Amino acid sequence: MGLDEDSLEYHEREPPGKIEISTTKPANTQRDLSLAYSPGVAEPCRRIADNPDDAYKYTAKGNLVGVISNGSAVLGLGDIGAQASKPVMEGKGVLFKRFADIDVFDIELDFEDADDMIEAIDAMEPTFGGINLEDIKAPECFEIEERLGERMDIPVFHDDQHGTAIISGAALLNAVDIADKNMEDLEIVFSGAGASAIATARFYVSLGVEKDNITMCDSSGIITEERAEAGDVNEFKQEFAQDVPEGDLADAMEGTDVFVGLSVGGIVSQDMVRSMAEDPMVFAMANPDPEISYEDAKAARDDTVIMATGRSDYPNQVNNVLGFPFIFRGALDVRATDINEEMKIAAAEALAELARQDVPDAVVKAYGDQPLQFGPDYIIPKPVDPRVLFQVAPAIAEAAIDSGVARIDLDLDEYAERLEARLGKSREMMRIMINKAKSDPKRVALAEGDDEKMIRAAYQMQEEGIAEPVLIGDAATIERRIGTLGLDYDPEIVDPTAGEHPEYAERLHQLRKRKGVTLNEAESLLETDPNYLGSVMVESDDADAMLTGLTHHYPSALRPPLEVIGTAPDAEYAAGVYMLTIDNQVVFVADATVNQDPGTEELTEIARHTAELARDFNVDPRVAMLSYSNFGSVENEGTRKVSEAARDLREDDAIDFPVDGEMQADTAIVEDILTGTYDFADLEEPANVLIFPNLEAGNIGYKLLQRLGGAEAIGPMLVGMDKPVHVLQRGDEVKDIVNLATVAVVDAQEE
Repeated sequence: MGLDEDSLEYHEREPPGKIEISTTKPANTQRDLSLAYSPGVAEPCRRIADNPDDAYKYTAKGNLVGVISNGSAVLGLGDIGAQASKPVMEGKGVLFKRFADIDVFDIELDFEDADDMIEAIDAMEPTFGGINLEDIKAPECFEIEERLGERMDIPVFHDDQHGTAIISGAALLNAVDIADKNMEDLEIVFSGAGASAIATARFYVSLGVEKDNITMCDSSGIITEERAEAGDVNEFKQEFAQDVPEGDLADAMEGTDVFVGLSVGGIVSQDMVRSMAEDPMVFAMANPDPEISYEDAKAARDDTVIMATGRSDYPNQVNNVLGFPFIFRGALDVRATDINEEMKIAAAEALAELARQDVPDAVVKAYGDQPLQFGPDYIIPKPVDPRVLFQVAPAIAEAAIDSGVARIDLDLDEYAERLEARLGKSREMMRIMINKAKSDPKRVALAEGDDEKMIRAAYQMQEEGIAEPVLIGDAATIERRIGTLGLDYDPEIVDPTAGEHPEYAERLHQLRKRKGVTLNEAESLLETDPNYLGSVMVESDDADAMLTGLTHHYPSALRPPLEVIGTAPDAEYAAGVYMLTIDNQVVFVADATVNQDPGTEELTEIARHTAELARDFNVDPRVAMLSYSNFGSVENEGTRKVSEAARDLREDDAIDFPVDGEMQADTAIVEDILTGTYDFADLEEPANVLIFPNLEAGNIGYKLLQRLGGAEAIGPMLVGMDKPVHVLQRGDEVKDIVNLATVAVVDAQEE
C-alpha cells in the first residue's frame, strides 16, 4: 500500500481517529463514582464558585489546551472546511500529548466570519488553560489572534504564524554564527507573504534583523511602496513594503544573505542561489516540495550553503513540533496570561543553544545513525530529542515570569527536574543520584577513554558537574576524536603507552606477585590492558571510581578490578544489579551478571548489598527472595538455599529492612496475593528488591521485563566491591555511561 492507503487504514482502525479521553482517578467502586460525580462533585464546584482560580486545583484546566480551527487554510489542502480538518486537529492533539504531556480537546468551528470565531472561542475560556489556533486563513487569522489576546486571560497562540517563525529563528541564530555574519547586517528575501511569512519577518526583526533589510515577495513580485499606495496589497503586507523598483523573486534574491521560502515548490533555480551573497542561508520551507531541493541548493555553489527545509528526510528540518508543545508546557505551568514576544525569543534561543550540545545516541539512531553535530547540516535539534522539553519549557517559564505575564513563580531548577521526570520514572530516579553526585564530584577513571562514546560521556560528566573524568587511552587518538566531535574539551588523559607510571607497575606486581605476575609482566599488563591501569589507579587512590566494559566482554572486563581492587571487607562476592522502572514502579533485580549459582551465603550478601544500593536512590528496600516455590510449597536443594537465605536475613539484627521468601515472583509484587493468601509474610507491601535464585533466572527475568514489559533498565550496577567499579554492557549508549558514572560517584562519596 502507498502512504495514502496506509494513512486511511491507520485512521480507520478501531477505535477510529487518534485520541480518546481516559480517567486519571479510580472509577471502580460505588464510592469512586460518588466522588467523581454526584453527590461528591458538588464540593469542588462550590470551591470554584467561591474562588475561580481553584479550577486549576480541582479540574484538568491547567493542563488542557483547545486546538481550534475552521479548516479555512489547512496545510497543503487549502479551505476544506471545519469537518474535514478534524484529522489534522486530532493529530495536533497527539503531538501535544506525545511531546509535552498536554491534554487537548480539538474544536472544529463551522464559521467563516472572524467575529463569529472570536465570540465562540472567547466563550470557551472557562474550559481551557490555553488556546492553539490552527489552519485559519489570512488575513482573518491576524485579527482573530489579536482580538482574542486582548479579551482572554489565557494564552492564545496561532501556531501557523509563530511556530515557523520561532523554529526558523533558532536556525537563523545558529546559521549566522556559522557563516560569521551579523544579524543586523543581513539582507533577507521572503518568498510568500501569508500569515507565516509576515509573522516570521516580524520575529526576525525581534531577533535583531533590520526591518529595512527585509524584502518580501508575493505571487505578483516584490512588495513595493508603489504597490502598497496603489492598494495592490493588504494592510499586513504593507508593513514590509520597500521603496525599491518593482521586480520578481530573482531580482529580489540577488546579493541577499538569506532566502526564506514560505510559498510553493520549485520556484527557485540554482542561478538564483548563485546570485546570493557568499555563504548564503537558504530556508526553503514549502511543503511537501521546497522552493529548491536540498541537492540543487547545495550543488549550486562552491562555498557553504546553509540549507533548511520543512522535510524530515533532509538536514535542518524546520518542524513546528519543536515549538508549540514546549511553549505551551512552559506557559501552562506558570499560568501565563499570554505568549508574548519575550517568550518566543526565549524559545528560539533555547533551541539554538540545544543544537550546539552533544546529541544523545537514541536521537542519532532514530535518524539512521547519520552524524548529528553542530554545523551547516545541524543547526536545529531533531523533534525526537527528549531534551527539548526540559530545556525549552523552563526558558518559556522564565521569560513569562521576567516579563510579568506569569501568575505562578517557579523554582526553575526544580521545575526542570519535574519536566525531566515526565519523560519516565528512570529519569526521576537518576536525577536523585545526579544531584547527589554534583554535590561532591569524584575522579572517575574511564578505562576505554579513546572510545568516542567514552569521550562524549566524559564531556557530559564534566559539563554537568557530575564527575571529574580521567580518560585512559592513547592521547593522540583522544585529542583527534575530540576535534572530530567538535567538543570544546581539554580532558585529563592517562596514556598507558607513555610509560610514565612505574609506581603503578610496582603496585600491581606487589598485589599479584604470588599469582605469578612479575614486574615485567605488570608493566606489560598496564600498557596493553587499560582495565589493569584503571584498577591500579583506583586501588592507589589516584581515582575514586572506575568504569569499563564498553568494548570488552563482561567477564574479561570484570576480572582485572576483581584481581586488583577486590571485594569489600564485609563482602566475599560481587553482584550485578539492574534498576527497572515500569510506569511509576521501581524495582531492583539481582544478580543479573556475575554469580552463576549462588548459595545461601552469596544470596544473603547479594540481598544486603542490593538493599544498600536501593537506599542510595532514596528507596526504602523491601526484599523478596525469589523461587518457583511459595514458603515451602516445594522443598529441594534449589528452594532450600533461598529459604535459608531469607531466614538468615530475618534473624540478623543488623538487617533493618523487611525481607522474606522463598516466594514466587507474582507473590512478591502483587499486593492481593502477598497480603491475602500469604498474610503472614514479613512484607507488608509488594517487594521492590527482587533477588533471583541464580544468574540464569536473573538475566532472563530482567530482559523479559525490559523487552516485553516495557521496563527501562539502568545498570548493571556492581555491588560488593571494595571501591566503586562498574562494568558496562558492550554497546551501551552515552547516557548509560553517564548514569553508571553518576552511581559510581555516589558510591565514592559514601566511601
